[in-house]
Amino acid sequence: MLKEAMTLLDARQYDPAPSRRRRRAIGLMIVVLLMVGGGAYHLRNHSERAAVRRFFSDLQKQDYEAAYAIWLHDPDWKQHPSKYPDYPFNLFYRDWGPGGEWGLVKSYSVDCSLNPGGSGVIVQATVNQRAEHAYVWVQKSDKTLSFSPSEIECGNWFAWVTE
Repeated sequence: MLKEAMTLLDARQYDPAPSRRRRRAIGLMIVVLLMVGGGAYHLRNHSERAAVRRFFSDLQKQDYEAAYAIWLHDPDWKQHPSKYPDYPFNLFYRDWGPGGEWGLVKSYSVDCSLNPGGSGVIVQATVNQRAEHAYVWVQKSDKTLSFSPSEIECGNWFAWVTE
């Protein structure tokens, strides 16, 4: 028995719906992946910025001992002050207290951060709405704070993308 040959006129009608659904699903997956990746990239220095926010919050409350504990990342620093001979509390108070460079901290905002590819993150903060900014280095490994070796420029999208 011979099978009858199928011609183009006998073929099923093309249904574009499955192809359209597949393209939409792939497009949606790409958009979701870009959003998740962008969010993760943008929040990569979140813990370092949070440490700087806590530091300036304590300075604003004039709780210099708590701010010093954040600076050292050691809440029990009073039990062993000799452990920090390079930057004792009296020097810290001179730098960050009411007579320091920034005076009494009445307002602050953490503006941006940059990971220059080393062991820490530079965080820029605006203190008392001054035009000059405070730059704090946050060590990634233990979240200790120190004076930043360099400054950064917020709003520089090229540096943000190529970081």
